[in-house]
Amino acid sequence: MRVRLCHAGELEEGRARGFDPTGTGHDTMFVVRRDGLHAYRNECPHWADTSMAWRKDAFLNADGTRIVCAAHGAQFDIATGLCTLGPCEGDSLTRVDLIESEDGSLSVDPSQLETST
Repeated sequence: MRVRLCHAGELEEGRARGFDPTGTGHDTMFVVRRDGLHAYRNECPHWADTSMAWRKDAFLNADGTRIVCAAHGAQFDIATGLCTLGPCEGDSLTRVDLIESEDGSLSVDPSQLETST
């Protein structure tokens, strides 16, 4: 099963946007467009279930060069998801595979966002 997120053209270079493809009522993933598209689960590896953004779509630092966890101040490389500064240094965000259709629509398989208990 696939869930459509948006059209790739709706994502601005140097910006991030959160999505709720599983219908939980909060963004469970986010996509950053910076030299390509990069998608991750919306949870810090330092503390499970901790949302990265301090407000809607606020996943990046002020100059848009790093992903930042608002709760811990951890900073992550956009292209790799690797934590380069903070309490989870060396850990990585969990990547989400995007599916881009010929018409430019972006979708995901929501099973990538399921948590194991």
